[in-house]
Amino acid sequence: MTPAFANSPSSGSVIGNPKSVGGYTPSVDAANEAAHGSSQLEPVGGSYNYEEHGNPAPASGSCGNQNSRIREAVPPVNSCCRIPQPAYKQHPPMYTNGGPVGEKECPERIIAITALDPHKGGWTIKARVTAKGELRHFINRRGEGKVFSFDLLDSAGGEIRATCFNTEVDQFYNQIEVGKIYMISGGSLKAANKTFNHLHNDHEIVLASTSVIQPCLEDDNSIPRQQFHFCPISDVKGMENNAVIDLFGVVSSISLAGPIMTKKGTETPKRTLQLKDMSGHSVELTLWGSFCNEEGQRLQNMCDSGVLPVLAVKSGRINDFNGKSVGTISSSQLLIEPDFPEARRLKEWFEKEGKNTWSVSISSKTGSVGRADIRKTISQIKDEKLGTSEKPDWITVCATVSNIKADKFWYTACPIKIGDRPGHKVTEIGDKKWRCDRCDKVVEECDYCYVLQLQIQDHTGLTWVTAFQEGGEQIMGVSAKSLFDLKYKQHDDEKFAEIFQKARYAKFMFKLKVKQETYNEERRVKSTVVKANKVNYASETRFILDLMQKLKGEDSGSA
Repeated sequence: MTPAFANSPSSGSVIGNPKSVGGYTPSVDAANEAAHGSSQLEPVGGSYNYEEHGNPAPASGSCGNQNSRIREAVPPVNSCCRIPQPAYKQHPPMYTNGGPVGEKECPERIIAITALDPHKGGWTIKARVTAKGELRHFINRRGEGKVFSFDLLDSAGGEIRATCFNTEVDQFYNQIEVGKIYMISGGSLKAANKTFNHLHNDHEIVLASTSVIQPCLEDDNSIPRQQFHFCPISDVKGMENNAVIDLFGVVSSISLAGPIMTKKGTETPKRTLQLKDMSGHSVELTLWGSFCNEEGQRLQNMCDSGVLPVLAVKSGRINDFNGKSVGTISSSQLLIEPDFPEARRLKEWFEKEGKNTWSVSISSKTGSVGRADIRKTISQIKDEKLGTSEKPDWITVCATVSNIKADKFWYTACPIKIGDRPGHKVTEIGDKKWRCDRCDKVVEECDYCYVLQLQIQDHTGLTWVTAFQEGGEQIMGVSAKSLFDLKYKQHDDEKFAEIFQKARYAKFMFKLKVKQETYNEERRVKSTVVKANKVNYASETRFILDLMQKLKGEDSGSA
């Protein structure tokens, strides 16, 4: 099988005017960053150390050599043989912030973003705004301030971030719109802080009160609406933690959105999905904050209706906790069913062969990277002695819930969670207080997490499995705390029984970890629910028909 993007240029792909780009939808909750591995919260669109810079004055100081990627349309510049640059003209008086400019009114000297030089002023660039960060307030030793940034892309594929502080925020924030093209001049070039700025440029622009931003009346189709630097999913497992990448694939499954507590004690929504591409690998993508709502719900509706969409992710951050996964950050962008060649090729491959091809997952909650999710029946767990080897077996089973134990479905947990991991078990020490050995703290109130015992069955047999927090919420449709309060605080037995009855006889695609464990000096195989996704009946029908066709072919060959 040919890996995805085998013939793609290493510099990435420039995507021109995709039909479904839409507007930029940044995540509004910066705590999302902390919940999936970031040691620093990324200012949306911002890339400056506020403590150091505050509201920096325009400067022309040196920032080192520019190493941004240069498209073929722009000749490269090196330190040994620099291409002579013409003298740049200052704008005539009509170029103020008074209004838009037409095509014939544009200044004569427009340079490519890749040709910007921190040692040269008098420049003008013409670029499209591809992303706009939200307005943020900060406090440092110089006092209070505010900042916002926006990303720019020109016709030659050059990209750069522009940042405004304080008075420039008041001057330009309402003027900037995503998707619009502007003539921009004035300001200083600073070295980009790569902790926050993930564009392919070593510099960024800091605008000043004397900077000029003029909207262009005519749209220029030579300037793409977005630029991607895609990498195949198989390459993600070799990348460093916190690296920011662009990737895309087919959404093979998606979970319901649910709240999660971050390390800072704030609650934010979270939704996970699986992306699969032509490299034969899949990865878990976590949507945080507002991404769970509009885009996440749209993806959920498509998957529930049997349509497995292509999703392109701009600026996702890698997390290497127990395997490799990718999560959205404040500057991420999601494009559903984008209209560009790579997406069309992926869709065609998936329809012809990809939907029936097993993929190797690089995401695992137990640190098992690169393990294939193999489809099995319940009877095969015993017949093939799964879980009895040194390492656990990871399998996928399509089964129906036949029974759930309702008497003890929870455990008392620490309310202080680390990332998306369930809270550690706490012990009551009296006076309505609880002690957590992991945190070495005493808390006033405990949380409740699932430890759900349920029986599942398919056409070959039945077995008991255990579902913890994430799997339990996917099966029951509510949190363990909500269910506990319903039963023991609100005493609403009717509603409590209704939730359990709804979960019984529901059908799921269970991802199971099968491992032999020792309990009371007795060895037995235990199956744990890692995920429980709703059955996509269209995909399941195709799988059964293809399996029948395969078995029919094997019978014909042996006859």
